[in-house]
Amino acid sequence: MGEKKAFALRINQEMLKELEAWAADEFRSTNGQIEFLLHEALRARKRQRQKADNGDKNADA
Repeated sequence: MGEKKAFALRINQEMLKELEAWAADEFRSTNGQIEFLLHEALRARKRQRQKADNGDKNADA
């Protein structure tokens, strides 16, 4: 990963409480938990795109 950039995040108070509890359960900071979840979501999206691209190539064959 490259250099980190700070930015403001507006989030529902109840959602933040849930994220804080989840982060504590996994021994992460709230920020670390948010980064982890975003990283996992981006990995899943990349896999879905690759699967879709491979499906398109197989459909042409």
